Amino acid sequence: MTHSIVPVVDEESVLAAHLQEIRRGSVVVACLAVLRQEHYGYSLLSTLEAAGFPVEANTLYPLLRRLEKQGLLTSNWNTDESRPRKFYTVSPEGERLLGQLAQEWEQLNSNIRAVMQDKS
Repeated sequence: MTHSIVPVVDEESVLAAHLQEIRRGSVVVACLAVLRQEHYGYSLLSTLEAAGFPVEANTLYPLLRRLEKQGLLTSNWNTDESRPRKFYTVSPEGERLLGQLAQEWEQLNSNIRAVMQDKS
């Protein structure tokens, strides 16, 4: 006689983990797209949230530094106001990557739709 152990699955936490994986890559694409216009950190956070991409500041700022180090963003400091702000914008390399990522995203989306409809 065989016995199988059925694990207790917390569906909510499983869903949350998978959604986090999907969002992790999409935030990079969203940041590059939004940064086609110049933004400083807080304005980028607000813009992303309004567009349906809520991001924590402790996630966004390291991401901005990493994208800048990879040459995908450029930055400059604005010291004209009482509070200096670092403004970011997508570089030409970042614009090219954004185009490639968006194209790949569309292809993946199409592929997912196809397998979802496949009933073979």
